[in-house]
Amino acid sequence: MTSSSAHTRRDFLAVVGTAAIAAGAHGSPAHAQPPARPVPAPLDATAQLLKALSEAPGPPAFEEEVRRIVVAEYTALGAGIEYDGLGSVIATLPGNTSGPRVMVTAHMDEVGLMVQHITPDGFIRVKILGGILEQALPDQRWTILGRNGPVTAITGLRTTHVTPPSQRGVVWPLEDTFLDVGATSREEVEKMGIRPGDGIAPLSEFLALPNGRYAGKAWDDRVGLGVMIAAARRIRAEGVKLPAQVLWVATTQEEIGLRGAQTAVDKARPDLGISIEAGVSADYPAIGPTQAQERLGGGPGIFLLDSSMIPNRKLRDFFFDVAQQAKVPLQPNVLTGYGEDGAEIQRYDSGRPSVNMTVPTRYLHGHTGVIQRSDFDGAVELLIQVLTRLDGARVAALASFAP
Repeated sequence: MTSSSAHTRRDFLAVVGTAAIAAGAHGSPAHAQPPARPVPAPLDATAQLLKALSEAPGPPAFEEEVRRIVVAEYTALGAGIEYDGLGSVIATLPGNTSGPRVMVTAHMDEVGLMVQHITPDGFIRVKILGGILEQALPDQRWTILGRNGPVTAITGLRTTHVTPPSQRGVVWPLEDTFLDVGATSREEVEKMGIRPGDGIAPLSEFLALPNGRYAGKAWDDRVGLGVMIAAARRIRAEGVKLPAQVLWVATTQEEIGLRGAQTAVDKARPDLGISIEAGVSADYPAIGPTQAQERLGGGPGIFLLDSSMIPNRKLRDFFFDVAQQAKVPLQPNVLTGYGEDGAEIQRYDSGRPSVNMTVPTRYLHGHTGVIQRSDFDGAVELLIQVLTRLDGARVAALASFAP
């Protein structure tokens, strides 16, 4: 290129560049700014609570962040706080010291992983805590709860460019799963404060969806904790008088065998138990009524069968009667492959009436589940209505098997 042609090209580029900038300033479609994203509506106090509970990391035996939220909420309501030897929280609201002992419970932990060992080149091998499907593991973000604080990690995924066609539809087994924290060596990982035995939680932010639906992780069982706390807030704010001693119990290690409930029930010594859980919604493709029957928007649910418990039939019918009186729709659910803390209350001492109420939830035990606010609010209302009716005579009648 000669100096003359170079000069001509510079002039051309200068003119084109100036024109492009001018066109952009005048709203040319080629350079139009993308439309502004709609500003999400502000979250009310209940949605803020659900967001905080959902986003807190808390795999089994690593529930500290969730426990802080639960204790802060009940302390703000003036509740007395006790703990069992596994870290479960037992809260009692002031003035609630007579009548039968009713244990209302939800668990703090979520399914997660545990660091098994660190490879010389800085990758982390893991074991599963709770019931996670292996197809839910790859290509996800996680929070490792290390001794120096949380560390973000991802589960690697082999690129499609080098995956043989015969393996592209195959689920990676746990043995091939690894976490990447950006390190280049075992020593670098250890300096981050990560060591074998550290807990790992899914990392997924809360999101408000259309139709009053909320997406987030750990609805099993942060939604149950949310129902408990929201009900306690209302009871205190509205001055609701309860005829029973209600023990609000947030348990640990449910996802690995109902362990927290086993110890918490000895401390709570209940006469009757109400477990609150994330239900199994069956209103999306690939699941149907032969697996579960709840649906989003249909109101709270009640388990008539799960793998750990058949509820007390009188207490079950009492819930349906109260729901009808309170005009709260209540969905029955019969399923297997599910265990919950109500079973430990049922087995306490010589046996206690127990039931499991739920908030229908899509996509349990994955990084992102979906619930509906109206179902949550219905569960709060039904719980309060039930508690106002559980006096000594009622509890005795529910527990009696006399002909």
